[in-house]
Amino acid sequence: MKRVVIVAALSSILWFSCERVDAVSEADAKLMGDTAKYTTVQWMDTVVSFGAVNKGEQVNVTFRFRNTGTQPLILASVRAACGCTIPDYTKGAVAPGGEGEVTGAFDTNKSQTGEVRKSIFVTTNTKNKTRQTLIFTGLVKEGTVKN
Repeated sequence: MKRVVIVAALSSILWFSCERVDAVSEADAKLMGDTAKYTTVQWMDTVVSFGAVNKGEQVNVTFRFRNTGTQPLILASVRAACGCTIPDYTKGAVAPGGEGEVTGAFDTNKSQTGEVRKSIFVTTNTKNKTRQTLIFTGLVKEGTVKN
């Protein structure tokens, strides 16, 4: 019984550690809560294919966006669906008409071989869709990376 409790506790710690919410400033948090200050966003890329790579290669993907509204655009949360991808993004408010990007560094050593489909979730202060799923796909081949 003691083992079950310990395993359950460790599992919940691992589960919640994957649910990373990015730190936003107090001013940005106010914008996120005020629906009158919501804006719109246009994603130029929501699905990206990185092609075929050998297992062991690092893959970097980029998703571009534009603030098409009249209020500052805030990316409140950017997180990957799994631990094999480390997301990054344009920090701070993106002015109306401004552009930014969300990137993902994908470690193929932490993935299976074959066809892969990975996701990055972005939460914004937008009218048209507050949560956007960005997807990247490709083929991870057995093999070694030559240095």
